[in-house]
Amino acid sequence: MEIMNDMFEVTKIYDTADGGIRKASFLTCGIVCSQQIDIELDGDIIRKVQYTGGCHGNTQGVSILCEGMRKEDVIARLEGIDCKGRGTSCPDQLARALKML
Repeated sequence: MEIMNDMFEVTKIYDTADGGIRKASFLTCGIVCSQQIDIELDGDIIRKVQYTGGCHGNTQGVSILCEGMRKEDVIARLEGIDCKGRGTSCPDQLARALKML
């Protein structure tokens, strides 16, 4: 399920690659509890996800579950998840960020 609404989009802060490792950082849309998501990829495999802010246990759990997964699989699982009727969520924000990479 894909929700397309500019008010829910993430904003890329930086996107760099060094030695085959891609590191990117995104500001969330401001509707969710987390403020920023940092992502590290090796090809299309997620090496690390780190949220700034948000419900620590939940964002930490999502981050650990994503490690080692292909970005396309994470997008398919997390895209469209809603939190409290906001139209997006911290996991959905991660899916939106991954789609930009």
